[in-house]
Amino acid sequence: MPTASEVVETINDRAEEVGVRVRLHAAEIDGTRRIGIDADTPVVTASVFKVPVALELARQAAEGELDLGERITVVPGHPTPSPYGLATFRHEVTMSWHDLAILMIGISDNVATDLILDRVGPEATGETLRRLGFEHTIVSQDCGEILGGIGEDLGISYEDDERLLAELPMEKLTALRALQPAHTCATTAEEITRLLTLIWRDEAASPAACADVRRWLELQVWPHRLRSGFPDDGIRVSGKTGTLPSVRNEVGVVEYPDGGRYAVGIFTDAVDGRSRVPERDAFIGFAAARAVEWLRLPGTGSE
Repeated sequence: MPTASEVVETINDRAEEVGVRVRLHAAEIDGTRRIGIDADTPVVTASVFKVPVALELARQAAEGELDLGERITVVPGHPTPSPYGLATFRHEVTMSWHDLAILMIGISDNVATDLILDRVGPEATGETLRRLGFEHTIVSQDCGEILGGIGEDLGISYEDDERLLAELPMEKLTALRALQPAHTCATTAEEITRLLTLIWRDEAASPAACADVRRWLELQVWPHRLRSGFPDDGIRVSGKTGTLPSVRNEVGVVEYPDGGRYAVGIFTDAVDGRSRVPERDAFIGFAAARAVEWLRLPGTGSE
């Protein structure tokens, strides 16, 4: 039976092979077992910040502050860029806040996110996080502000296309405010798994609100990161990715047929700015699988 230190070493060795640094935390939702790598270090969330935004939307709806069924008409030309979703639509579309939440989480739609965050308010989102005891999880910007800041720092019009930045020297890339936790949306691997644990235990908000967030996370379509580590059809994986130049993240919950439930947060930053490096995406699944497998071993504790 491997020790926690041996599991950490295995994960770090693979991280070095694929060219990333990793911050990780995995925790048993219905118990006390956990494992981490620099789990208390502040990290850039990228689109992982959409999880607390989703929670705030669901909380306000459950408390009667808004109606998830209210219809919103989205016209083309929203200033927030996105490589997919509403930013690519040619014609106006009318949908509900619930529909927008599915787009925000399911395909990480930036326009849907900024519409939702504008509706629920970043202040209210932050107040909920503080009430739940999170000191380092901060929603300080929307997608438009994050991407706009990249353009300002580089003196270009940045449209959320990492290929434009692939040849930048790393010192110029890492200097971007969007890649510094002190200047953008941030969390820690431990805090985000604690937030997921509260959502899965109906303790982050009302049971109805938590159920909505769980359902939205379950509908995420991307199979190339967290889910790649759990190919068994009997294992349910719910999650939210986060992507910025040199940054690849995913947080989520892995649920086994025997009832075991595990919250996982994995945050990586790369040694270069290449945008298409499949082995770095797959590393997230590898690291999650190693961590969760260790948590499921009989007799393992917390380390």
